[in-house]
Amino acid sequence: MKPSLLIAALAVGALLAGPVCAQSPGVDAPAAVPKAPAPVSATARRLFDGVRHELVQVRTLLAQQDSQASVGSGFVVGQDGLIVTNYHVVSQVALEPKDFRLRFIGADGRTGGLQILAIDVRRDLALLRAVDEAKGTPLRFERALSFRPAGEPLSKGDRIYSLGHPHDVAFAIVEGNYNGLVERSFDPLIYYAGSINPGMSGGPVLDEQGRVVGVNVSGMMFSQQMSFLVPGGFAEALKQRAAQAKPLQGPAWPQVREQLLAYSAELTRSFMALPWNDWGHARYRMPIPQERFVRCWGRSTGAEASKGLQFQRSHCRMDHAVFLSGNLQTGYLEVQHEVYDGSRIGPLRFAKAYSDSFENERLARQGDRHRTSAHCTESFVDAQGLPLRAVLCLRAYRKMEGVHDVTVLLTAVDQAEQGLLGRFDAHGVSFDDALKLARHFVQGYGLQKAGAK
Repeated sequence: MKPSLLIAALAVGALLAGPVCAQSPGVDAPAAVPKAPAPVSATARRLFDGVRHELVQVRTLLAQQDSQASVGSGFVVGQDGLIVTNYHVVSQVALEPKDFRLRFIGADGRTGGLQILAIDVRRDLALLRAVDEAKGTPLRFERALSFRPAGEPLSKGDRIYSLGHPHDVAFAIVEGNYNGLVERSFDPLIYYAGSINPGMSGGPVLDEQGRVVGVNVSGMMFSQQMSFLVPGGFAEALKQRAAQAKPLQGPAWPQVREQLLAYSAELTRSFMALPWNDWGHARYRMPIPQERFVRCWGRSTGAEASKGLQFQRSHCRMDHAVFLSGNLQTGYLEVQHEVYDGSRIGPLRFAKAYSDSFENERLARQGDRHRTSAHCTESFVDAQGLPLRAVLCLRAYRKMEGVHDVTVLLTAVDQAEQGLLGRFDAHGVSFDDALKLARHFVQGYGLQKAGAK
């Protein structure tokens, strides 16, 4: 069973499982054929002119030289130099402060250094302070952007305006529409009908009064006018709780670990509180998650297309993953199933195909720079009367003690010409939650009453 990702993504120049983070890597690329700019309304011109002094480009530079590693956007939220951006814009500096540093360039030409005061990896936000690069003293701004009050919610179709520095070309404003919150998302995420391009991550999205309603975070590949925003209330809350914080010292892995575990614990509780749906198979009871914050897709292959072996597939996955670094996203769940009917090929050929399907599952047994090799155990279990062959694998995160990925792989062993294959994956959870989720998945299996004979 090969997972089919809902969204392919590009963030900091790497392919990832999630939306496209609107950040530009600092590398040369073939120039795209320029398109004629869309007409800009009088409101857009007024807004840009009114906030240009509070709009900044955030550059990640190599520690010992001025070469850019990546660029994003940000905006001033405090006259004492407070700036909001995305966490993924500054993640290299947060995790590798000896190798990278930050600088801002304002739309009005002002420049300076940046210190990281706080990060919120769950919401992909960071609070920075602008400082004099030579002295390290805070810089002051004449004005700061304000947030739209929570008591004044937007209505679907309201005009809103995204600002940022796309593709390291120039500061820009993009008109679009508010389309409510993304459905089946664990955390609130605004669906914005407008174009957010790489380099605009962390920039503000304003209402017609110039108040912040959201923060640019990502766009969907292979689509038109589909972008996503972090609701502005989360940025305002980060500012309120961290405005007086001291700059982060050293790599931020301890803060990342603490925030990730708090998030995954909440996700685990919410997921396990929802009863399983059932596939509806005549013989097997299989756990299908409710589509509260996952999306499920199915596929069926007839005997003619599969040389006599008939099978159906179901794949349920969270759209959103927590961005930790350019090649590490975690904090999501997925459930996959396949059911097989080998009555047309006989027990011997079915046994071979069934066994190959089980062996072909990729269990990430080899370690990488972020995680250890998988430690796997195999056994036979009884799931409410259904005998299953079960494999459980755990991988530990090298820089975050107590954080794991868990995979559970199950296959029924009760029939000679039919069977099922189920897989559950949880990324970025505690050891205890990994075992709870594995147990919860196994307990979702069983025999249907009508098919139990």
